Amino acid sequence: MDILSQSKGGFEVRVSRHELELLNNALNEICNGIDVPEFATRVGATRAEVAALLNQIHRVLVRSS
Repeated sequence: MDILSQSKGGFEVRVSRHELELLNNALNEICNGIDVPEFATRVGATRAEVAALLNQIHRVLVRSS
């Protein structure tokens, strides 16, 4: 992963397909594979927020196949 730019609003990063697949798999596991007690407290986001990010990543991976 390379950080291309950073501002108060966020980051612009470049990730390899492999890195994006790893992130996709990890998010899928915490959303659908394992039970995470107190999900939002432990993860730092609601399950719905994580699922939305997972869906965005999945769409990118499907488009680039």
